[in-house]
Amino acid sequence: MKYLLKSIVLCMAFLGIPSGAACRGQSFNAAFAAANPSPVREIPHPCQGVQILLDDYLIEESDNLVRQVNRPRRDGDIPNPLVRAEEDRCFQPFFSVLRDAVTGRFRIWYGRSCDDQRTDRSHIGYLESPDGIHWIRPHVVLDDPATIQFGSEVLDEGPNFVDPEQRYKYGWWFEGGLRIAVSSDGLHFKPLVDRVVLEHNHDINNLSWDPLRKRYAAIISRYTTDPEWEGRRRVTQQSFSEDLLGWEEPWYVLRPDKQKDEGVTQFYGISGFLTRGPLRIGMVKILRDDLKADAPPLIDPKAYGIGYTALAWTHDGRHWWRDPEVFFDRNPEPQTWDRAHAWIDEQLIVGDQVYLYYAGYRQGHKMNRFRERQIGLVKMPLDRYVARRALAGKTARLLTIPLAVRRPRGLVVNADASGGTIRVQVRDAQDTVVAGLGFDDGAEIRADGIRLPVVWKNPQETQRKLAPLEAKVIKLEFELTDAALFAFEFTDAN
Repeated sequence: MKYLLKSIVLCMAFLGIPSGAACRGQSFNAAFAAANPSPVREIPHPCQGVQILLDDYLIEESDNLVRQVNRPRRDGDIPNPLVRAEEDRCFQPFFSVLRDAVTGRFRIWYGRSCDDQRTDRSHIGYLESPDGIHWIRPHVVLDDPATIQFGSEVLDEGPNFVDPEQRYKYGWWFEGGLRIAVSSDGLHFKPLVDRVVLEHNHDINNLSWDPLRKRYAAIISRYTTDPEWEGRRRVTQQSFSEDLLGWEEPWYVLRPDKQKDEGVTQFYGISGFLTRGPLRIGMVKILRDDLKADAPPLIDPKAYGIGYTALAWTHDGRHWWRDPEVFFDRNPEPQTWDRAHAWIDEQLIVGDQVYLYYAGYRQGHKMNRFRERQIGLVKMPLDRYVARRALAGKTARLLTIPLAVRRPRGLVVNADASGGTIRVQVRDAQDTVVAGLGFDDGAEIRADGIRLPVVWKNPQETQRKLAPLEAKVIKLEFELTDAALFAFEFTDAN
């Protein structure tokens, strides 16, 4: 029971909700917390796959540690923007990047402008690349499956999908909601049905597959009013479907919070999903139409509007938690192509890195949309969204909640101990250090890597000592000095 109570208090604290908050009808924050409680942690936690320390969900105790968002950095060696407004006719911040499982080629689908430059119509632009950076031109304009306003979300369900003719799914918005088309090759789409499958009143949506819940998920935008904020704002809802035709009644997952959101904060949605272990991680497009990137020579209303990206994640697929900090910000240099907006729309694992493709705007939200909306790339090491970093000059400690592990034969950590040390020990359900798996039995980690092995004596002894822990309840205890921990994972081989 103490772990359940601690879980609720931790999550409420992370969201800025007082532990004594109650639903009083008029308060959105309290009412939302009551209607959308934090997912209850299973005790012990089933420890399968990589365990990323985004929030305090896995932490029972910690000392001398700080939580630090690890922002990706722009790289001057990447020839950004990669997909350009005038050459490639890119004019939207919505796109999909996939990598073909057979050829290894990168494929991008994006919103391509119409010849008459209508602001309420678009086509599907398409490019391929050998490396995800250099794109083969000229671009291709795919045949529209139907009239498209906005949207270029493409799913690839793989070469072994049960119906090869419907391997690829394409979602877009037109006349009142989400519409779906299907394709065998990602190039020739036809409508799944000739109607809206999920109604919503704002022209932004996102289609994805949740591999943990085995269902389709739609993120949709609603333009609405509420007593909690002034005027109409864009807010985000989600829905689930098993067949793309029947959808659950949508529920809110992102709304302005007057306790932590300044000015006219709005949400263009969540996209760029990655499933890592038990988590789904997404990128939130945050809009501030009450601000402008730079002071223009003339006060043009279209110059207003800046956008940046924040992290979001879900433990149960249904309730999303948004980090209040900026994850990827607009370019600090004036007159750059991504000065006003930097909205990540796709995450793609490439080796030991994540490629983060983003839309950049040079000026405001509605300025020069046919010449100043382009697509670029930043990279980051895999799973390094948030660091748990030891305070300078202090020995830090992190103790996990009880974990249930399957076939533990090895343990790896994603960490940076290049300037310090990390030690690890294993405790049993009674909080006793397991014989042979204590701090003093293992080698100190003094390196920087995403899969650093934890070794007690030697790899063979490590495997022998971990094997008896199968189906038992344990805790991991980390000791850090001048180091940072991002994630850990039990493996079935050393």
